Amino acid sequence: MQKLLDNIRACTLCKDLPLGPRPIIRAQKSAKILIIGQAPGTKVHESGIPWNDASGERLRDWLHLDKDIFYDESRIAIMPMGLCYPGRVEKGGDLPPRPECAPAWHDKVLKELDNIKLTLLVGSYAQNHYLGKSKKKTMTETVKNWSDYLEKGYLPLPHPSWRVTNLIKKNPWFEAELVPNLRKIVKDLL
Repeated sequence: MQKLLDNIRACTLCKDLPLGPRPIIRAQKSAKILIIGQAPGTKVHESGIPWNDASGERLRDWLHLDKDIFYDESRIAIMPMGLCYPGRVEKGGDLPPRPECAPAWHDKVLKELDNIKLTLLVGSYAQNHYLGKSKKKTMTETVKNWSDYLEKGYLPLPHPSWRVTNLIKKNPWFEAELVPNLRKIVKDLL
């Protein structure tokens, strides 16, 4: 596993990235939960610590985990769809994850992570990739039907950025049903 992680961290597939390549991944073979998100933002790129921003605070709140447990690689693996910061869109926001990243690395990492019991698919990029045709028409519908995916070991979540605030307000089931169930599942696994 360590050799694979070293190879990933040395990856230069995307030499043309605005801040240069800096693959962000955390994993150990013993991990039981895998978080697959979008791609690192600028704060994460600078620190090298995944979910080290406001989105990470919200995600940890949803999971009811403190930073010590969340960043315990022996329990929780973190692998975004794009391992490096992809850059910004002219009108604001980050570009999508680079398309060459997940095909280059995800299967290799997943073969090593044979103790994973739950994979959190955070945001539409992860859900599109891993749920394929089984996802619903919208991300909100996919997340609302989260229990449909548990049999395959997946639990879809929206990206926990500030943009999710309206989704949460319009869909009270998220905090009333999904979050308590998510917390129980995570607690039982850890």
